[in-house]
Amino acid sequence: MSGILIRETEEIWRRETVPRVLQIVSTTINLTQRDLISLLLVSPWLYRTLVSYPSLWQVIDLREMSNAGERLISALSLSRYLHIKRLNLEFAQDVEDKHLNLLKSKCKEALGNLESLNLNGCQKISDKGIEVVTSACPKLKAFSIYWNIRVTDLSIQQLVKNCSCIIDMNLSGCKNITDKSMHLIADHYNELEELNLTRQESISFDFIHDVFPNFIDDI
Repeated sequence: MSGILIRETEEIWRRETVPRVLQIVSTTINLTQRDLISLLLVSPWLYRTLVSYPSLWQVIDLREMSNAGERLISALSLSRYLHIKRLNLEFAQDVEDKHLNLLKSKCKEALGNLESLNLNGCQKISDKGIEVVTSACPKLKAFSIYWNIRVTDLSIQQLVKNCSCIIDMNLSGCKNITDKSMHLIADHYNELEELNLTRQESISFDFIHDVFPNFIDDI
């Protein structure tokens, strides 16, 4: 009898509960990645159903997490993350150039559709890391690297070379970015909608005023 009850319960889960959960997940805008991953552990049916929907796995959010570099490599090795569009590493710890190198060598396919890359506060990322990761993200639209004092104009050179679709850029606090980068941005990104250059010390205000008058409030 108990075996029959178990099978009936499982059937109810498969036919009723799983579709309801999927509907909730699909229509809940603020569902966190952690919540979504937790749902995978609820039942085998729910796991199979959720991982079969690529639209649910388009974001990887590791902001402020420790050991984020290794976490990122592990996540992108999973087939469900083959279509990610947003990668948030804002103030994530332990993210280095070597991890971005591994991304390109092991997970390049997963980065092909990436549209938003947030590296805010990732102080261990240098020009070498930017060169590697941008070369794997041709569809990138939003690039944010606030408060990184290691990146230089070389990073912007690689960005304009590899990513032609940028419309949103945050270079606030990147003290080694100069007017040279501003020329590159002005020449290559005519569709730019947002440009944050606050906390800059090595960029000429007069030049910005002439070339980017629409973004003067963001300086």
